[in-house]
Order: sequence, then structure tokens, then C-alpha cells
Amino acid sequence: MYMKVILGGVSSAVGKTTISTGIMKALSEYNVQPFKVGPDYIDPSYHTTATGNISKNLDSFFMDDKQIISTYNRAMKNSKAKYGVIEGVRGLYEGISPITDVGSTASIAKTLNAPIILILDSRSLVKSAAAIVLGFKLLDPELKIEGIILNKVKGKKHYLKTKKSVEILTKTEVIGGIPRDDRIAVEGRHLGLIPSLEKEGIAKSIESWGRIVEEHIDLDALIDIMKRFKTPKSEEKLWKIGNKKRLRIGLAKDEAFNFYYQDNIDALKENNAKIIQFSPLHDENLPDVDGLYIGGGYPEIFKKELKKNSSIRESILKFHNDGKYIYGECGGLIYLSRSIDKVKMCGVVPFDSVMTPKVQGLSYTITKSNKDNLISKRDEVFRGHEFHYTKLNDVSSDFVFEIQRGRGIIDGHDGLAYKNTLANYIHIHACSCPNFAYNFTRNMAENTDLNFSLL
Repeated sequence: MYMKVILGGVSSAVGKTTISTGIMKALSEYNVQPFKVGPDYIDPSYHTTATGNISKNLDSFFMDDKQIISTYNRAMKNSKAKYGVIEGVRGLYEGISPITDVGSTASIAKTLNAPIILILDSRSLVKSAAAIVLGFKLLDPELKIEGIILNKVKGKKHYLKTKKSVEILTKTEVIGGIPRDDRIAVEGRHLGLIPSLEKEGIAKSIESWGRIVEEHIDLDALIDIMKRFKTPKSEEKLWKIGNKKRLRIGLAKDEAFNFYYQDNIDALKENNAKIIQFSPLHDENLPDVDGLYIGGGYPEIFKKELKKNSSIRESILKFHNDGKYIYGECGGLIYLSRSIDKVKMCGVVPFDSVMTPKVQGLSYTITKSNKDNLISKRDEVFRGHEFHYTKLNDVSSDFVFEIQRGRGIIDGHDGLAYKNTLANYIHIHACSCPNFAYNFTRNMAENTDLNFSLL
């Protein structure tokens, strides 16, 4: 039986990622499969470093209940893990609506029948901590809030008083208290935390988080809570599989580009694609491949380094001009543009991009295809998300996608297509766009001339 727990917070910035990652590290000798609720690439990179197993996303906006259960069970089976540890998103109840569960940690807990350990910042709180816990438990009695972790406790006296208050007044076990300690913190920037791939010494930091967790959290009590709840069974098909021809897809992967859902990569592999990683920062030329997948990341942070590597930029432009297949998402769109902040990029998409001081797109998205394209068919509707501070200037074009929820490149439109290249701001997940990998590989396998000349 797979044992699992969800680590939820009373709000953002209560220490979910560091504590969750520390717990994953502390239990990693028993084999932990990590998960992250919501559309997130960065927190999972810490989980993967801690456990050695690739963290998977669970999201009730992208996935229906059967897909959530199947994704969880499939990951546990493939990693042969004993424990599933799921980090929540924002506050426990935060989703896309102020009154329903969709997109929230709470929705995942209900679907998986998972116990919740609630994390709260207990700075300057004693009895008020009990009031917070009680409110969270009363709001939705269906949720199984089985334990509490107090973060940022001042000392032993503060911890014991707060623990007593919570346990007596809410009848909920407090399984640990993390002291105020600068070692259990992580840097951030405009899109969230700094990805683990960029941070030297992150493995040592995570080792430290694991030791702090072992010292201050009762892991035996945590495991006992995990044993009490069974996961529903489901073998739902997650995405379309159909391409039979062997293909090679180049995946841009380095410090500048590392925002990928593992499920997208798995879906491509199951459609007969061999994934060949390359680095736009460090490699001089492209590998011998049939198509390119350039995902999100931070090209704006590494723009000077990307400009300096002119050899691979020219290789990508030639790849495009030769009619080969390229899919770019968000950071990939920016890299494929003419420039960012006047720093030269690939020039595949003939518009210039700029970094702005405020967020340009931050939303779950619903997208409809206006015509057949590299990843979807005409009138196909799929879900995704967007989160970017960049924008394209002076765009005058037809668009492949109509954004029914969200912003896109401009005013509810997204998807710039030229020849066999498609680039957009929206991030898709294979469960929310189940034909993505099949369409991508099928177009390459059949040597489809998409013949886009929209720009």
C-alpha cells in the first residue's frame, strides 16, 4: 500500500517548500516519490534533488479526479516508492474561486483521500495558533487535517506552550516545531524561488534541511498518520499515444531553460520520441534531431550569455528555415524572438521582447485552437497556465490560439506560427492537452508541412 501525506500551509510563505523538501530528504532512505500541487516547475526541482525521484505535479484545474489518482499511482509504481510526499500550493484552500476547491491543495487531498499536515508560521502566536487551526478544520470537515507543524518557533518554551494550546483546543496532534533558523530558507526572484539547477551547493542546503527536520519533527508520528489512509484506485489513460515512427526531439535544458513538466516528456517518449538534451547556453551546435522543444525558464536573466553563444542561435534559425519542427513555450518564445531588451536572440519569431517591472500574465488559461497546428487541431480546447514578466512589442499577426481564459501574447490571443515553428506564452500539461505529444510527433513523423505564414 502506498503511504502518502499532503503538506499544506495556512498561507504562502509559511515555509512549505523548505519543510516539505526537508521531510522528503529525511525520509529519502526509504524511497520517497515527491509531488507538487499546482502549476510549478521550481519547487519540484528541489524535491527531485532531495529524493532522486522526479517530482510530479497534481492539479485539479489541469486534471480530472481519475487523472489525479492515476498520475499519483503511476508515479508511485514507477519509482517503487514507499512514501508519497505532496507539497501543497499557497494556502490550503486557495484555488481559482473564492468558494470552490478547483486548483487548490484541498481538492487534491479530497481526491486522493490524503491526510494533511498543516504548516503555520507561529511567530508571536500561542493560543491564536489554535484559533487558526480550528478555523481550517471547521471550514471543510471533509478534509483530514491530522497533524500540525509549527514553523519559526522562538524556543522550547514557546513551542511547548503553543503545542499544548493547539492539541487541547483543537484535538489535533502537533508533530513538530521548526526554530527560527536562516539555514532553512531559500532565495527567490520574480517567478518564484531560484531553480535548484542554478544554485551551487543546493544539495548541501537540502541535506541541512533534512537534518533540521529529523531533529525537530516527529517522523514516526508522521509515518503513523500516513499509514491510516488508502488511496483510491484508477488506471485512467492520461494522454493519446499513437505515433509509431522513431523520432529524436532536442530538449533545451540548462540554467536558462528548465521549466518542463515531466509528464510532457513522458508523453513524448510514449509516442516514440527519444529525448536528446542540449544547452542553448553551453553547446555550440544542435544535436541531430527531428524537432526542438524549448520550454520556459529565465532567458531574461541569461540574455548576455545566450547572445554570446551565436553558433547555436544560428543553428536554431537554420533549423527553422529548413522547415524543421520547433515548439517554444514562454521562455522559449522569448529566446526564439529577435531580441530581449535589445539583446539579440534567435530571430525565428520576428518581433522584439522586453522585460517589464510588473507581471504581464499570471493565470490559469483555457485555449482554443483557431486552426491545425504543431500541437493541436482546429477547434481543440485545452487548459494551461501563464506566468511572465516579459512581453512582445508591436506584434501584428494572426494568431493560432484564442485565449478564453487568460491573456496570452496580447488581448486574449497567443500562438505565433511560421513555417513549422510554433511559439506561445501558455504552458501546457500533457493531461490538460492530451493530444499534445501525439500531434507533435505525428506531424514530424508524417513530415507534415504546416506551411504557416501568419507573420
